[in-house]
Amino acid sequence: MPDTVFDVFEATARAHAARPAMQRKRAGSWEPISWAEYRDAVRRAARGLVALGVGPGTGVTIMSFSRPEWYVANIATMAAGGLPAGVYTTNTPAQCHYIADHAEAVVAIVENRQYLERFLAVRERLPRLKTIVMMEGEPSGEGVISWAELLERGSSVEAEEIERRIAAARPEDVCTLIYTSGTTGAPKAVMLTHRNISWIAEKAVELLDIRAEDRLVAYLPLSHVAEQIASLYTSMSTGACVYFAESFEKLAENLREVRPSLFLGVPRVWEKIQAGIQVAGAQNSPLKKKIAAWARRVGLAAGYADQKGRPRPWTYPIAHRLVFSKVRASLGMDETRFAIASAAPMAVETHEFFLSLGIPIMDIWGMSELTGPATISLPSSYRTGYSGRVIPGSEMKLADDGELLVRGPHVFKGYYKNEETTRETLDADGWLHSGDVAEFDDEGFLRITDRKKELIITAGGKNIAPQFLEGKLKQIPAVSQAVAIGDRRPYVAALLTVDPSRVAAEAEKAGSPAGTAEEAASCPVFKAYVEKQVEEINHGLARYEQIKRVALLPSELTTDGGELTPTMKLKRRVIHEKHHDVIEALYA
Repeated sequence: MPDTVFDVFEATARAHAARPAMQRKRAGSWEPISWAEYRDAVRRAARGLVALGVGPGTGVTIMSFSRPEWYVANIATMAAGGLPAGVYTTNTPAQCHYIADHAEAVVAIVENRQYLERFLAVRERLPRLKTIVMMEGEPSGEGVISWAELLERGSSVEAEEIERRIAAARPEDVCTLIYTSGTTGAPKAVMLTHRNISWIAEKAVELLDIRAEDRLVAYLPLSHVAEQIASLYTSMSTGACVYFAESFEKLAENLREVRPSLFLGVPRVWEKIQAGIQVAGAQNSPLKKKIAAWARRVGLAAGYADQKGRPRPWTYPIAHRLVFSKVRASLGMDETRFAIASAAPMAVETHEFFLSLGIPIMDIWGMSELTGPATISLPSSYRTGYSGRVIPGSEMKLADDGELLVRGPHVFKGYYKNEETTRETLDADGWLHSGDVAEFDDEGFLRITDRKKELIITAGGKNIAPQFLEGKLKQIPAVSQAVAIGDRRPYVAALLTVDPSRVAAEAEKAGSPAGTAEEAASCPVFKAYVEKQVEEINHGLARYEQIKRVALLPSELTTDGGELTPTMKLKRRVIHEKHHDVIEALYA
């Protein structure tokens, strides 16, 4: 029987007491927090939460960028007997209200004044919410206290009370709520158990060979299961050290400082890195460009040779020395053993771009309801365009309609307060119905072809996978984002956004006077330039898949604008509503 989260945490904290568990940047320097200090902070915070009324059946919401206090608050809430529920930093006051109310939160923990304001805006409609804790900044207002005061409040609670609550926990108990960001509708609360988390963390450590001396970087939202497993729980299982990025904007700088052993990026992050490399490469001399092009041909051939168990080209070491090693060092990935993509499908073209630079990206497929990963790719076993093989100890099969079904110790317990949807997702035999349409190759590698509910069915009855088309469109140098349109329509069209970092270079090639993304979107010359490249893509598509018309949007799709989930997935319904007039014009 798998251990509880507390059993795993205690064992690691004892074994690595003096070693750094976390590193945070302050005044330009990385400051370590030892495993012993981490454990002590969890106990003190747990006592403080008990003093504030946290216990069985109560929730604690946490709204913050990745930082040590998030880890501490999360485990402390479990130790107090409550259920932690992460809130995305992009959530609106209405969304904060929904999660706090649904989770029956008696305490909300926020990073700063900005996030405090979102809870204060809806507090009068949250009668259970008694206290808001600020991680930083001066608290003001009734029931708003500082992080330091939370720890001080714990002095009124005996240490033995926390030990009693921890000892009462069982592997099958629900210990956390993961609110799915969702592309449509209100978020659902995924109930994960101690067994779910400890089992998947153990498998990740085993398969990825994560070690105590490894360095991890936390920067994705910790309210998402991917970052929780990738950094919080794998470090807890091994003693590895987590470095907290200062911000998303400083991620590139932090990566070069930390040089992580493993790095997880959602597809949008990898696409941004790709764009940065291409912009830098465009500044090189003609000779360097020629060497880079040669090296990339060698790298791509080597990557596919690795996948087939064949020898690499004999020129690979030369290409590595001249190009690949320099690219890795410039990214801070010269010591990265595993570069991972997860949370959404990534275009084959992006995979091949990094493969050509000697950086094979290991694709992982999973979902919150599966405690994160369900398949995994490894350097010794991967296929470009596929999401790896099923994690040992679990099962997968395809339903008659191609939907992927999964069963195993990582399958969630159900949706909190939503038995009807739980029954729709978990069948009587324990199979989770993922909602993803998939296929397996003859060696058991999984490929997700689309979401069941996101398939475009044209007016002619043709089924089209929008993500496949969008992956193709995003390879156009001027394009940063793409949304395929066409459900119940006579043909496929697309909304495209212009990459701000590449406007100048692409406008020059197009002969356009545009200097900004907004100017490019309204420039007929620039649009014609993009349309010509869309037409080239169409040559490789079936007639019913071809993109007949495109519209350039004046700005990128964003989480703040409500068009993307916090993990950068398209909210198609919102996009369709927000850009209704533009879409209708495509079919006028």
